[in-house]
Amino acid sequence: MINRVLIRLKVIQVIYAYYQNGGKNVEATEKELFYSLSKAYDLYNYLLLLMVEVTRFADRRIDNRRHKLRPTHEDLNPNTRFIDNAFMAQLTVNKQLEEFCKNQKRTWDDEGDFVKRLFEQIEASNIYQEYMAKEALTYEDDRELWRKLYRTFIAQNDDIDELLEEQSLYWNDDKAIVDTFVLKTIKHFDPEKGAGQELLPEYKSDDDKDFARKLLHNAINNAEVYRKLMEQNAKNWNMERLAFMDILIMQVALAEILSFPTIPVSVSLNEYVEVAKMYSTPKSGSFINGMLDTIVNQLKKENKLRKA
Repeated sequence: MINRVLIRLKVIQVIYAYYQNGGKNVEATEKELFYSLSKAYDLYNYLLLLMVEVTRFADRRIDNRRHKLRPTHEDLNPNTRFIDNAFMAQLTVNKQLEEFCKNQKRTWDDEGDFVKRLFEQIEASNIYQEYMAKEALTYEDDRELWRKLYRTFIAQNDDIDELLEEQSLYWNDDKAIVDTFVLKTIKHFDPEKGAGQELLPEYKSDDDKDFARKLLHNAINNAEVYRKLMEQNAKNWNMERLAFMDILIMQVALAEILSFPTIPVSVSLNEYVEVAKMYSTPKSGSFINGMLDTIVNQLKKENKLRKA
């Protein structure tokens, strides 16, 4: 699940903290990097659990209405399509998700008011109403319902963002990326696999872990080399007047450009320009793009840039 987009962001974040703490302990910074990445995987599982908890809330509400003092005909004969959703039944018993709950002891039990509000928003939506009114449903309908609900009410939800930020500082910038992986997971659920349906692994391969480790160490250990390249190509810019975050982003970008011959320069440039738009000043994206492009051209002329 952890991809290189997320790795780049985390490397920049932990190196920023490394310098803020005096730049003395690379080993501790590496541990922090991998811990931070593991928390992103926790968030992935936690958001999958949120869908399960919303369904459980709906089920409890139906049961409570059946047992109230004077139940109506509707209370006694509810439409149970939402709680009988086949995709959700499969996700609820997923072995990997159950293992996560067992190991991490993380649930939505203490967020009852939030879960209630979320379900009420879902229940009032056209997506929900159209689903509940269909004459017949397939597994694909059930799965598509949750893909739509997730995109509409969980991926785009300021209340969830605020709640998650309160629970873990590591989740501040992760959710938008993790949301894409939750949606991918929903899309690829197969009813034939039952409770054994595989969720996304924490890392697709050891190559990504090696990428994270190497990018971190090279960005720190070769900082003087990369900053000298910046000074040589800063033209009319005084390095002392550049935003520290701009310098840091370019430092990590150059570590990637010079350390990974199989990654095209264009890919690295695009990725770090996007990071600059998120973390630095409004003009940083175009400035960093221009600066890195100039440095790359210099390295090519000097035959110091090797790409496959």
